[in-house]
Amino acid sequence: MAEHKHGEMNIDVQTKTFNGFIKATTWCVVAIALLCLFLAVFAS
Repeated sequence: MAEHKHGEMNIDVQTKTFNGFIKATTWCVVAIALLCLFLAVFAS
């Protein structure tokens, strides 16, 4: 079995996935906030 050396693993794919998740979450939160604002203003 190979020796484990901390910090040598290639994590480019995981980093891109995480950044995409954060971006999608941010856009969803903004969309939900705008929807709530719209409903608060125009709902009867």
